[in-house]
Amino acid sequence: MSNVGQTLSAPRKTASFALFRDELHYRYLGDWIDRDGNSNIEEDILSAYLTASGYTSAQISAALYKLRTEADNHSRSLYGNNQAVYNLLRYGRCR
Repeated sequence: MSNVGQTLSAPRKTASFALFRDELHYRYLGDWIDRDGNSNIEEDILSAYLTASGYTSAQISAALYKLRTEADNHSRSLYGNNQAVYNLLRYGRCR
C-alpha cells in the first residue's frame, strides 16, 4: 500500500514543526487550507519583511507584481509557474 497523500503522524509533524521553527527560524502561521484569501504569495507578510529590510514601496510593488504575474500565469503548467517563481527568487529574473 502506498503512503502517498497520507498525513504525517502527530510525533513526526511535531518534529517537523520544531525543525523549521527552532533550527531554521521559520514562523509557523497555522493551517490555512480553508482560510479566505489563501494564496501562495502572502503579500502582507512579504511587504512587511521587505519594508523592514529597507526596500522602497516602489521596489516592493514591482517585486509583488512580478511574483503574482509569474505565479498566476495560466498559459504555463504549475511546474512552469514554480520554475519561473524560483528563478525570480534565485536570480532576480526569469530565465
